Amino acid sequence: MQKALLVLFFFLLNGCSLDSLLALREVDKSQVVKSSSYVKFYRAYLTRTHLKPFKNGKKYLYFYNKKAKDLSILVHRKNQYILYSLYHPTKDAVVFKTNHKTNYTHIATLLKRKHYVPTTCAKIACTSHVALRRYKGIKTLLIEVKDYSRLQNLYKKAIRNYRAKTIQSTSIKLPKVFIYSYFKTYEKRARTQKQLDQLHIIAAKLKLNATQKVKKEAIKDIDIASEAPKELSLPYSYYTNDASYDDLNDYLSSTRTKEYLSDTHYNTLVKRRETLKEEELLQHGSLETLIAAYKQNKDPRYKNRILSLMKKAQENK
Repeated sequence: MQKALLVLFFFLLNGCSLDSLLALREVDKSQVVKSSSYVKFYRAYLTRTHLKPFKNGKKYLYFYNKKAKDLSILVHRKNQYILYSLYHPTKDAVVFKTNHKTNYTHIATLLKRKHYVPTTCAKIACTSHVALRRYKGIKTLLIEVKDYSRLQNLYKKAIRNYRAKTIQSTSIKLPKVFIYSYFKTYEKRARTQKQLDQLHIIAAKLKLNATQKVKKEAIKDIDIASEAPKELSLPYSYYTNDASYDDLNDYLSSTRTKEYLSDTHYNTLVKRRETLKEEELLQHGSLETLIAAYKQNKDPRYKNRILSLMKKAQENK
C-alpha cells in the first residue's frame, strides 16, 4: 500500500493528474459507442507516446480477420508490435516482441497465420475517423469506426434478388461507395422490366443513378474506374467528393493509380488530399501540432484556431 502511494505521489509530483492515472485503464481498448441492427459505431483511444512509423511512414494499419469478422489496428511501440481489436472490445491485444532483426514483413506474416490481412475501410464496408486527441491528459490517437457490413449485406441481397421490399423498412443511410459497383453489376444483368423497376426503387433509396438517368459526367467517372485494377474500382467521383483523407491517401499511394488516371485527374486528387489533410489538422489537431504548423506556414487560420483552443482551455480550468 505504501509503495502504491509513493508511485501515485511520484506521478502527481511530475504533473500527472489523478484523472490521467485512472484514464490509463480506459485507453488502448475499444468500446461500442452505438449499436443497431445494421450499423455499429466503435471508438478507441490509443496512447501515441513512443509510436513508431513502420509501413510507408504510417503509425497504424488496419488488419481484418474475415473468419472472426474482426477489424483490428496494428501499431509499433518500442520493442513491440501490438494488434488491438476494434470489433471485439473484450478481446486482449496481441503483442509481438521484437528485436533489431524484426521488421513489418515478419509481423505481417505472423498475422496472416492468424488469418489477419491488411485492409482498408472501403474493402470491408466501414468508415473511419482518426485524430490526435488528449484523453484526460493522455496523448492519444482517437479511432472512430462505423461498421456498415450488415447493412451492405442487406442491400446486396435485395439487389441480387431484385427485391426492393427487403430494404424498404430500413431508414439507415448506406454510403454509396459500399454498394455502387455491386449495384451496377446487377443492373447490367437485369433482363426484365420488373427487375429494372425493382432496381429503380433500390436506387432511389440509395440515391444512385440508374442507367437511363446517368449523366455524361457520371459515365466518364465510371469509365475511369473501370480501367483501373480491381482494388481501385471505386468511381472516380467518390474520390473527388466523398472519400476520407485515409481512403484517398491509400488510393493515391498505390503505384497503379497514376498509371490508370490522366495527369489532370491525378493532380486533382492530390490537391484534394492536401485540402483534406489541412482540414483534418485545423479541426482535430492538438494545440502542440497546430503551433508547430503555424511556425512553418504563418497561416492566420491556424493562429485563430490556436487562440480558440487556448481560450477554451483557460475557460475549462
